[in-house]
Amino acid sequence: MGHHGTNRIEDMSSPNNETAATTRETVVEIHSVCLPPKKTTFQKLKKRFGDVFFPDDPLERFRNQTWRNKVILGLQSLFPIFTWGSQYNLKLFRSDVISGLTIASLAIPQGISYAKLANLPPIVGLYSSFVPPLIYSVLGSSKHLAVGPVSIASLVMGSMLSESVSPTQDSILYLKLAFTSTFFAGLFQASLGLLRLGFVIDFLSKATLIGFTAGAAVIVSLQQLKGLLGIVHFTGKMQFVPVISSVINTRSEWSWQTVLMGLGFLIILLTTRHISMRKPKLFWISAASPLASVAISTLLVYLIRHKTQAISFIGHLPKGLNPPSANMLYFSAAHLALAIKTGIITGILSLTEGIAVGRTFASLKNYQVNGNKEMMAIGFMNMAGSCTSCYVTTGSFSRSAVNVNAGAKTAVSNIVMASAVLVTLLFLMPLFYYTPNLILAAIILTAVIGLIDYQAAYKLWKVDKFDFFTCMCSFFGVLFVSVPLGLAIAVGVSVIKILLHVTRPNTIEFGNIPGTQIYQSLKRYREASRIPGFLILSVESPICFANSTYLQERILRWTREEENRIKENNDRNLKCIVLDMTAVSSIDTSGIEAVFELRRRLEKQSLQLVLVNPVGSVMEKLHKSKIIESLGLSGLYLTVGEAVSDLSSTWKAHGEP
Repeated sequence: MGHHGTNRIEDMSSPNNETAATTRETVVEIHSVCLPPKKTTFQKLKKRFGDVFFPDDPLERFRNQTWRNKVILGLQSLFPIFTWGSQYNLKLFRSDVISGLTIASLAIPQGISYAKLANLPPIVGLYSSFVPPLIYSVLGSSKHLAVGPVSIASLVMGSMLSESVSPTQDSILYLKLAFTSTFFAGLFQASLGLLRLGFVIDFLSKATLIGFTAGAAVIVSLQQLKGLLGIVHFTGKMQFVPVISSVINTRSEWSWQTVLMGLGFLIILLTTRHISMRKPKLFWISAASPLASVAISTLLVYLIRHKTQAISFIGHLPKGLNPPSANMLYFSAAHLALAIKTGIITGILSLTEGIAVGRTFASLKNYQVNGNKEMMAIGFMNMAGSCTSCYVTTGSFSRSAVNVNAGAKTAVSNIVMASAVLVTLLFLMPLFYYTPNLILAAIILTAVIGLIDYQAAYKLWKVDKFDFFTCMCSFFGVLFVSVPLGLAIAVGVSVIKILLHVTRPNTIEFGNIPGTQIYQSLKRYREASRIPGFLILSVESPICFANSTYLQERILRWTREEENRIKENNDRNLKCIVLDMTAVSSIDTSGIEAVFELRRRLEKQSLQLVLVNPVGSVMEKLHKSKIIESLGLSGLYLTVGEAVSDLSSTWKAHGEP
C-alpha cells in the first residue's frame, strides 16, 4: 500500500528522511526531497558574488602562506614576468632571439601595411610594434602571443573615424582621434579586467566573429585594389558596392606596371603561405617572404625610378623613437563620442582576438592563460601606447603562429622583436623610402585571405542553423551596410537568440523505457512508452518572469493535447501531471506564482500537479513560498520513477482505476 507516513520535506539533519511504498510487483523506496543546508543571506550573496566574478578563485594560492611568500605571489600575479623570470636561462634566450627576429621580419612590413589600412601614417605602424610588445612582455600571461597592429582593428578604426573626419584633409585631427580612440580602447579593456567583467566580450559569439572577420576580410581585400591597380582617386567608403564602383569607374587610372609587379609579388606571397601551411617545418618561408618582398620591390622601384613614375611609393619616413603623444589626446566635445565609440568597438574586437589567440596557443603548449590578466595587460598596453604615438594593438594570430613555429619559449621574443623594430626606427628608415604601396597591399591581401573561414561557416550550417544565420547577418552586414553596424546587427541577432532560449524554453514529454525506472523523451527514444493516467513533462530552463506565462500556457496546452489523444484512443483518463524540474536551475517570484496558478487551474480540471527533483535553490524558494504545503504529501518526489510508482499504488489502494 502506498501512503506517506512522514513529512516529505525534511532538513538534511533529519534522521528519518525516507519512507517506503509497495507497488503491485516490487517495493520501491520513496526518498524525501531535502532542503539545502541553511545559509544566511550574506553567505548566499558571498557565494553568488564569488561564482560570478571569481570563478577561478584567484586568492586560493595566497592561503596559508607567509607574508614574504604572499608578497612574491602578489608580484607574480601583477607582473607574470616574475613567474618565469627566475628560471630564465641562456638556452631559452637563444630560442627567443631566433623567434623574436623571425616575427620582427613579419612585424615590420605588416606594421607599415596595417597603419595604411587604418588611414594612419606608415611610421605609426612601426611605433605600434615597439612600445606595446615591451609592456605586454612584463604584464602578459601568454608565452607565445606576438603583439602588434592587426588587420581587423585597423580596418574598423579606419572605417569608423574616416566616416566623420577626412584622414587626408584633416590629418592632424584624424591622428588625434586615433590616439584618443586607442586610449579609450585600453581604458575599456583594463576596466573589464580589473572589474572581472570578461563575460561582456562573450556576447561576440564564434558565429558572429566568423561572419564579421570574413566580411571584413572581403572589404579589406577590395580596398587593396587601390594599391594593386595603382588607382589614385579611390573611394573612402568601406561598403562592397561603392568600392566595386570606384574600381570600375577609375579604369583610366590603372597602371599596368603596378598591376604586373603587384600580381607577381602577390603570387609569391600566397605561394610561400601555401607551402608553410602544407609543411609547418617550413614556417620560415612565409615568415621571411613579406620582408624579402619589401626589400626586392623597394630595390626594383629604386632601379626603375627614372624610367617610370607610374608606381607609387611610401616616401619619407621619420627616423627616431616614438614621440610622446599624450598632448594629442583629444577630449573636446565635438568628436569625443566618436572617439569613445571607436575605442570601445576596436577594444572589444582586439581583446577578443588577443585572448582567443593566447588561449589557442596556450592549449597547444599545455599551460593556462588568465583571461582577466590578459585584459589588463592589453588594456594598459594600449593606454601607454596612446601616449607614445601608437594605435590599437593586440595579439596577432599570424605573428603568434610564426612565433610558436620559430620556437619561442617566453615573452622575451616580444622584447627581441621590439629591439629589432627599435634598430629599424633609429637607423633603417631611409631604406623604406622607395617601398611601393603595391607590396603593402599584397602583404595585407595575403594576411586577410586566411580570415575567410568557409569551412567554419559550413560547419555552422551543419550543426546549428541559427548560428549560421547569425554568421550571415554579420557577414552581409559588414559587406553592404558598414563595419560597426554589421557587428551590431550580428550581436543583436545573438541577443535575440539568448532571449528566445530564455523566453521560449523547451518542454519535453517523457515516457518510460520498458523494464527500467528510466524516463526519457518520447520523441527521442522510440521504445519509451506513456504511462496510463500520467502526463510527464520536463522543463529545460530556469522559470522566471520572462517565461513563466509562456510555460504555464504551454503546459496547459500539453494537457489538452493529451486529453484529446486519450479520447481518440479510449485510453485511461488523465489524472496527474508530473513536472520534472531537474533542469530548472532557478526560479523567481513570477515563476512561483505561475506554479501556484498552474496547480489551481489543473485542480479545476480534477488533475493533480506533482513536482520532481527541484534543485536546492528552487526547493528552498518553493518551501518558503508555502507552495509545497499546497501540493500535499504526494506532490513532491525525488525521481519520476518514484512518483509514478507511489501514486499508482496509492490510486490502487483507494480502488481508483
